[in-house]
Amino acid sequence: MRILCVDDEALMLQMLEMSIREAKPDAEIIAFDEPEDLLDEAKQNGCDIAFLDIHMGGMSGVELAKELKGVNPKMNIIFVTGFSEYTGDAMKLHASGYIMKPVTKEAVEEELSDLRFPIEPKQGAVLKVQCFGNFDVFTPDGTPVHFERSRSKEIFAYLVHRHGSSCTIKEIAAALFEDEPYDKKQQSYIQILIHAMVKSLKKIKAESVINKSYNSLSVNVNLLDCDYYRFAELDAGAVNAYANEYMSQYYWADFMFEDF
Repeated sequence: MRILCVDDEALMLQMLEMSIREAKPDAEIIAFDEPEDLLDEAKQNGCDIAFLDIHMGGMSGVELAKELKGVNPKMNIIFVTGFSEYTGDAMKLHASGYIMKPVTKEAVEEELSDLRFPIEPKQGAVLKVQCFGNFDVFTPDGTPVHFERSRSKEIFAYLVHRHGSSCTIKEIAAALFEDEPYDKKQQSYIQILIHAMVKSLKKIKAESVINKSYNSLSVNVNLLDCDYYRFAELDAGAVNAYANEYMSQYYWADFMFEDF
């Protein structure tokens, strides 16, 4: 969980940051005394929750919230102020919460327990998939998944990239073997690779992540905890993890990532 907070009064900022740390000690928390600095950080590295003092010199908390919603519409905004007349403006922005000063640990805990956009780990996932950097697959406890054939792993990567869309055998072959003819020999080879992929998944009881129909395959996205999918949902952790590398070991990912 990534939390940003801002107040242009030093003592109030110190109290706010301390209360957040006491309420959520395992979170990444960054404090700012300038709203523009918080906005820059959110744009560059993402944010799950933003605690914003409403009454600040220059850019107000409400104005900052409008900018942050442009960065991430699902960002949880919690306003902090000593001026109750700002409540109406906060609610118009569909804020997650509203805290009156002086801020306390208990008030922060109450707001974090009832976020407008809850931040939860992926439930029911049988595999954890890493697309940023090199493509890799792990069991939920972090153990790397071994694929007997590297090309089988690449097929799985391509299916993950397609985000649940059905892919024909011919489409898979075109991605992996772009310049080679799609003849019976290649069709047979692709079937061998698919069989090896499913066999590797069966060994860890994760074969359910593959949906098979006549001459086509797809992944069950509900069973994958994937940084690529989280990024698409504007998850701050995934946004922060992306460093301009996507499935680096696969040449086809370079141009296909443009659709991402």
